[in-house]
Amino acid sequence: MHAIGIDIGGTKIAGAVVDDFGAMVRSERVPTPAGDPASLEDAVVAMIHSLSAGQEITAVGVAAAGFIDAAQSTVYYAPNINWRNEPFREKLEARVGTTVVVDNDANAAGWAEFRYGAGRMVSDMAMLTIGTGVGGAIVAGDRLFRGGFGAGAELGHLRVVPDGLACGCGQRGCLEQYGSGRALLRMANEIADAGGIGQALARVRDENGSLDGRSVGALIEIEDPGAVAALRQLGHWLGQAAASLSAVLDPQRFVFGGGVAVAGELLLGPVREAYLEHLPARGYHPEPDFVIAELENDAGVVGAADLARVWVAEHA
Repeated sequence: MHAIGIDIGGTKIAGAVVDDFGAMVRSERVPTPAGDPASLEDAVVAMIHSLSAGQEITAVGVAAAGFIDAAQSTVYYAPNINWRNEPFREKLEARVGTTVVVDNDANAAGWAEFRYGAGRMVSDMAMLTIGTGVGGAIVAGDRLFRGGFGAGAELGHLRVVPDGLACGCGQRGCLEQYGSGRALLRMANEIADAGGIGQALARVRDENGSLDGRSVGALIEIEDPGAVAALRQLGHWLGQAAASLSAVLDPQRFVFGGGVAVAGELLLGPVREAYLEHLPARGYHPEPDFVIAELENDAGVVGAADLARVWVAEHA
């Protein structure tokens, strides 16, 4: 049963025909016309028609950043697209004549890892996607958790510091301000300012005019002490948040994805340390696995397609 997955990002729309085993049979990418919702809809429709040519398609799954209702139909709010209470599913189904489901992009990526990637062989999993912000997905009892209104699992907005740094969501002290790629750059700049182990960070900043994810990542790769210290700070906050999540969700596995996760064990080491430091009833509470995501950039597309396939099976 082939399904189409579409992942709408801030700069590109990625789509693919995905088979039952999570393999992409055919794929496409186009730029995202984020400033114009009508043009974005046209681009998604055109991609669906192109991908479905010559294929028998069961359903279409669309993943997008934002709050999606529990019926996988309406986009309450999208941060990068001018969607407010947008009936996106209804609009697409009217134009493509195929069952369409819409879901949050982090949910789609997390579901893909659960089904085909690093979350295989467990029933309960939490995924944190460490990019510009912090995305989240929860699988509980083999089912994706969305919450009563569909806007659950926003793990990046778990508050870890009372009255901490201001967050784009309107609150202060969210994990996103301490465990994201932007937070890593802030920490790296602070270490560069302090001298000592931050000398290489300061030198790269002087040469390039600023620090960015690529330059800090390159220093982490060669285990520069200043860059690794910044990563350890990031891992501390992620581990602390994971301990709080364990008290509520009790997952068997934490999966970490996104650009920062390529650091692998350099990230997971401090995450585990902080997790154990903050874990309630340590020594008596079973400890989960901490792993790196496997599907990388394809996760949103693969997960969206599989969620559409699941919806059709459940509503047959």
